[in-house]
Amino acid sequence: MKTQKSARLTVAEEKALHEERPDVAEWQLRLYVAGQTAKAIAAFDNLKRVCETHLAGRYSIEVVDLLLNPRLAAGDQILAVPTLVRKFPEPIRKIIGDLSNEERVLVGLDVHPRQ
Repeated sequence: MKTQKSARLTVAEEKALHEERPDVAEWQLRLYVAGQTAKAIAAFDNLKRVCETHLAGRYSIEVVDLLLNPRLAAGDQILAVPTLVRKFPEPIRKIIGDLSNEERVLVGLDVHPRQ
């Protein structure tokens, strides 16, 4: 699981970037964790599996480790970890937990399951 520091974009900037660059992922997801705990790793693995199954080739996942960057929690109002935030498409949606319940993740992200 790779963590990265993130630059903040406004909603308008994110929309403009998506419109200007079609190679930008259709689904932009951010997973907040606190270290590389078993729960954080499980959440990432579960998210990756769901995305590969239902959003193959149309998503990006950014992992934000709040132990390394605690200030980043305020921007998305993160109160618990792991928390998944759907940044794009709008509206922003959040799911708290290890993402092990695929149906709950799909409903939370408003993703229609692939048949």
